[in-house]
Amino acid sequence: MSTFQDLNLNTPLYNALNDLGFTTPTPIQAEAFNVVASGKDMVGIAQTGTGKTFAYMLPILKNLKFSKQENPRVLILVPTRELVVQVVDEIEKLSKYINNRVLGVYGGTNINTQKQAIAQGIDILVATPGRMYDLALTRVLQLKSIQKLVIDEVDVMLDLGFRHQLINIFDILPEKRQNIMFSATMTQDVSELINDFFTNPERVSIAVSGTPLDNIAQTKYTVPNFYTKLNLLKHLLQDTEAYNKVLIFVAYKKMADRLFEALDQEFHEELCVIHSNKTQNYRLRSIEQFREGVNRILVATDVMARGLDIDNVSHVINFDTPDFAENYMHRIGRTGRAEREGQSIIFSTEKEQEALQNIESLMQMEIPLLPIPDEVQISDELIEEERPQIKERNNPNKRLKDEDAPGPAFHEKSAKNSKENLGGSYKFKIAAKYKKPKTRGDKNYNKRNKKK
Repeated sequence: MSTFQDLNLNTPLYNALNDLGFTTPTPIQAEAFNVVASGKDMVGIAQTGTGKTFAYMLPILKNLKFSKQENPRVLILVPTRELVVQVVDEIEKLSKYINNRVLGVYGGTNINTQKQAIAQGIDILVATPGRMYDLALTRVLQLKSIQKLVIDEVDVMLDLGFRHQLINIFDILPEKRQNIMFSATMTQDVSELINDFFTNPERVSIAVSGTPLDNIAQTKYTVPNFYTKLNLLKHLLQDTEAYNKVLIFVAYKKMADRLFEALDQEFHEELCVIHSNKTQNYRLRSIEQFREGVNRILVATDVMARGLDIDNVSHVINFDTPDFAENYMHRIGRTGRAEREGQSIIFSTEKEQEALQNIESLMQMEIPLLPIPDEVQISDELIEEERPQIKERNNPNKRLKDEDAPGPAFHEKSAKNSKENLGGSYKFKIAAKYKKPKTRGDKNYNKRNKKK
């Protein structure tokens, strides 16, 4: 298929696509359209940045008839709040000339406001699993009319521990429904979920996760430690013309904060950061400022940046080498989008060489190695995680292993801690002491009064 005309869409969708300037479907959009439109269960494997949202929304919107009913007919589950906002935005763009009602819900915001919005009536609900399940339990959200369930970025969802919530959601959905799932990687967990809940799903696989995008130039540096990485990064970022929109990936939240603080003094006005400990408003503002070019540099963790659609990212810098080779593929997929040229750089210490080899093995190519520029200072200073663990002998403060520890100590209890078992009469002594009110439920009290 060469154009959207071949997909036999309707006029409102063609008008919306024309407004957006889209004429040619991406491979996943072309391959998935007929499968989703047929009503069959589908599993789509495609890298992030390949147009998955339109791949499932075009056939769904084409067949979604106008209705005044209050309960939603389409449920779309995504792993993060940022993706809820982004998917709602994409659906609204496609629905410009269609009369439908779309709502996004996620945790961290007032659930009562969301209940009121649901009560107004919706056609398409986009949600994170936790908040959606909470809303379903309140009975305000009725799921009996759900015809299509879409789970996007399912591998991330399972990584974040949403498996239990997904299974609970499957249990309360109508049995007769179409299941549509998109994932960037096929993991054991994803495979089990498909086997348990899907009915003979058709698989559509585009750009295997280990296939690097041709339009991304990749390079690597071997760097001894954090502070040398920092010096090298600062050196590269000085070139504002070449490095005009830079996404920097780090391994975890603490590292994101550490790097942000280290860069803040020099690049204060150009810098922003996102990770899951930041507030919702802070994260959305950071993404928007980076997208609009207010900030040139965004520091992010893997989970926060999965699926974010940001155009014109000039460079992806892997400040830390990811443990899973697939995550490297997702990271570099943030640049070189929409057939533009992109640049990817990876920093690796000696400890990270094995992870780097796994990445190169997955891609079946070696990333070209660049020498550290002479101007970059090689630091000897180590951060806490890089320092060798010193094994001290005969340290009196060192915690002993269980087998080396002395046996349990025995000592007499102090008088105030000694307790005497006073039996059933104890409560009457206490009642007398504190003059507790006598109740009808006290059988013994009632017996005594009868005798009198």
